Order: sequence, then structure tokens, then C-alpha cells
Amino acid sequence: MLTDAPFFADIADGPDGGRAFWCDTADGVRIRLGLWRPQQDAGESAGTLLLFPGRTEYIEKYGRTVRQFAAAGLTTLVIDWRGQGLADRLIEDKMSGHVLHFDDYQHDVTAMVDAARQLDLPKPWFVLGHSMGGGIALKSVMDGLPVAGASFSAPMWGIRISAALRPVAWSLGWSSRSVGFDHVYAPGTSPQSYVLAEPFETNRLTTDVESYQHMIAQVTAHPELTIGGPSLRWLYESLMGTRRMWRRPSPDLPCLCLLGSEEDIVDVSRVHDRMSRWPGGELEIAQGARHEVLQEAPGIRDALIGKLIDFYASVRDRRAPSGADAQAPESATPSRRQA
Repeated sequence: MLTDAPFFADIADGPDGGRAFWCDTADGVRIRLGLWRPQQDAGESAGTLLLFPGRTEYIEKYGRTVRQFAAAGLTTLVIDWRGQGLADRLIEDKMSGHVLHFDDYQHDVTAMVDAARQLDLPKPWFVLGHSMGGGIALKSVMDGLPVAGASFSAPMWGIRISAALRPVAWSLGWSSRSVGFDHVYAPGTSPQSYVLAEPFETNRLTTDVESYQHMIAQVTAHPELTIGGPSLRWLYESLMGTRRMWRRPSPDLPCLCLLGSEEDIVDVSRVHDRMSRWPGGELEIAQGARHEVLQEAPGIRDALIGKLIDFYASVRDRRAPSGADAQAPESATPSRRQA
């Protein structure tokens, strides 16, 4: 059952009419969903985008991005994952980015899909996963998420850790479970929100001052949306989850992946490896962009959002006529472009 949830239109800067809902997952966690529908004058429906945010993120962060999707006729449903945003926090320390098992996020995905059906959101459906949301989305489409096409932004298909520290990360994460300190923050992180702690000059997210200031303004106005660094448990589970996915074949599904040339948060080599193994997949390299490619300088941002919109349109045009959940036929070998 969906019930009304708080929605902060004052910071979202999204299209008019945005709203949010509470819903419960099968394992009893309350999550929040945000919905934006296109304006009536947007013309014929272009379908629905299931938007999977990254770690630390929240529904309202995507308001400006959704504004452009809505102008193209897309409905967008966004999620607050368990442990962040206004969804249930999982441990006493509300600022810790924590999860018990990486696959637990799939309970959230199932609840989101059920809600999309209850709301009778227009088909075809697409998924867009950013960072951690890209890792969750990859697992979802591998397991049969009912979408016509998959898109990713700086997907977390591996975590960037130096070769010297990687064994330490694995051993700390594994041992912390048995001695009861898996809730402790991963080394080098703290309870403070990244954008409040890191000056623009040294941030790893965006080269655009205005976008970074917008992020700061959002979390300053509504600090209840924020979390800090990941727990050791989250780190271990994410390393395990991404390794399991790396071993699996890519799904037979149209795919577009966006990656900044200056990316240094996710494991870039895993992204290139995955896209080289994705039949018909396209990897778009955004020159000069950092991790938040959809919140970059306007020239970069608008070009990439336009490319996503064109991708969804192309999938709609060539999808099988038997139904909106049908997958598009396999196309040519993967390509790699530079924006």
C-alpha cells in the first residue's frame, strides 16, 4: 500500500506536481518513492524511467534532471534506498551508510516495481542507475527487471581502491562482522556529508560550481536527507556484490553507459570490461566530467541528458510490438564514443 510521504519541492527544483510515497518492502523496511509526471502539453507519453540514485543520495537531488526528462514526455519514479534519504535507517547511527547484505537492495527494487504497477505508470519502462544505483540496477536487469532498456551513469560495478589498500579493505570488512564492529565507518570516512566537508576546489563530484552549491543548499536546508561515509559492512558487501556481478554475463538488453573522463570514485576498469562484454551496449565518455556526469557543467550535462532521451526514444522505436516489457532485439557490437 502506498501512502503520502514528505516531499521537499522547495529544494528539488523539479517539474510541477512532484509527490512522494511511503511503501514497505517484503522484509519490513519503509522506503520512500518520488514521482514526477510530464506536463499535459508534453505530448504523447514517452514511457517511465525508474531512477536508481547513488549512495548518499535522495529523491530531490534529481529534480533538475527530471525536469528535462519530463519535457521529453517521460514519467520518472525515483527511490530513497534503505539506509538513506528518508527511508528507514538500519542502525542507531543515522549518518552511517549501512546495509546488511548488498542483495537487500533488491527488496527495495521489488517494492518500487510493485508501486509502479499500482500507479499504472506508462510503458515502456527504462532504468537509469547512478553509481551505487548502477550496481543495484545491473543486478536487477540480470535478474529480469521488466524494462525495455538499461542506462547507467558512473556505475558502481567495482569500487576504486588502490592495489595496496584493497587487501586491507577486504580483510577489515570480513573481520568486522565476526567481532561486532561492522557498523564502524570505513577508513578515511566520517559521519559528515561529503558536500559539507569537502571544498569545491578538491571535490570529486563535479567541475560545476553552481551544481555543487545546489547540492550544499539542499542538504543544508534538509539535513535529515543526508548520510556520511559507508560502514565497513557496506564496504564489504559492496565489494562482494560487485565481484559476483562481474562474473556474470551481460543481459540481452539495449544499454547506454555514461562515464566521465575524470572519474575516480568507481572502478573505471570494471566499467570498460563490462561494456566490452555487453552486446549492443554503448559507452559514452564525457570529456572533462567527474563522477556526477548529470550534474556537470551545462554543456556536458545537457548533451548527456539529451543522449539518454534519444536512447530511450530509439529503444521505443525498435522494441518488439508484443508489449512494453519486451526486450529490444540485440543490436551490433558494443561501441565506445567520446562526448
